[in-house]
Amino acid sequence: MKIAVLASGKGTNLQAIIDEWFEEALPVEFVGVGSDKVSAYALKRAEAAHIPTRVFPKENYANRQEQEEDILAWFEMLGVELLLLAGYMRVLSPEFIRRADFPIINIHPSLLPSFPGLNAQKQAVEYGAKVSGCTVHFVDEGMDTGPVIMQEAVQVFEEDSEEELAARILKVEHKIYPQVVRLMALEKITRKGRKVYIQRDS
Repeated sequence: MKIAVLASGKGTNLQAIIDEWFEEALPVEFVGVGSDKVSAYALKRAEAAHIPTRVFPKENYANRQEQEEDILAWFEMLGVELLLLAGYMRVLSPEFIRRADFPIINIHPSLLPSFPGLNAQKQAVEYGAKVSGCTVHFVDEGMDTGPVIMQEAVQVFEEDSEEELAARILKVEHKIYPQVVRLMALEKITRKGRKVYIQRDS
């Protein structure tokens, strides 16, 4: 399966997936890593793994539509079959999602539908939640509203800061995101409406 990644920052989830790929645990071909940030460290991680990269800085485009047209054209050229969002800080437009002829998945640092949007770890701490975690989900036209593929819980301690909780959640993100990529590549995930079914090995 040909996969591409969009990332805006450090790219630690990207690295977790690359590491699994290097260990031949993922039956995928990385065809590209794109970013809206020239300085994104995710690009350096991709280059170190000999994955083609491209940058789409928003200041180079008149509007979001032009930027997304360019991204979609690149993906079409690459023959992308699955798009992963890994800390991509731009919201994809409904038109982009409708036109993409491949599934798009994202990882979010909370147990959706709780604490969607930005600063999910801070939201959990301030709310006084006892449990948070992370969610891998299909991307739809809403904000973190797509069908859930996989979730894992992380305990929230009373003394937790946002940073402490985020660090513990991130470790779990690095575990479950590659798992979902592998299941997608092996065609073990099916979606019927909002329900997602995983075919487990017997």
